[in-house]
Amino acid sequence: MNTRNLTGTIAVKTWEPRPYDVPSTGLALNEIHATETFHGDIEAEGTVRFLQALRADGSATFTGIERVTGTVGGKPGSFLLMDFGTLAANKVEGTFTVVSGSGTGALAGVEGRGTFGATLGQHAQWTLDLTFP
Repeated sequence: MNTRNLTGTIAVKTWEPRPYDVPSTGLALNEIHATETFHGDIEAEGTVRFLQALRADGSATFTGIERVTGTVGGKPGSFLLMDFGTLAANKVEGTFTVVSGSGTGALAGVEGRGTFGATLGQHAQWTLDLTFP
């Protein structure tokens, strides 16, 4: 096994929220479809669906699964990331985990965990400890 500590940025290309449950009191529920570009140790495109619990003050909790397709250290393939995070006071932060068994191509068998964070409107910074078989 070979583990690499990877870093880079994520640029959001599209962000399409759709409310699906908006009660008169309590948190609203949104589904968000987004596309992203990863730069740095991962050069890839991502497509993700988030489920978001949105509070009246604009803060939120979200989870999602994202397919990342591109290269890691020149190795082509794809893998899935399971995201979990929060939005509060214009700051997004969270964690992601590679979905076991989701790697394809030269990335088959990869495992990993990482973090991400951003100020709204700016590129996110991310880290990912990725283990290759």
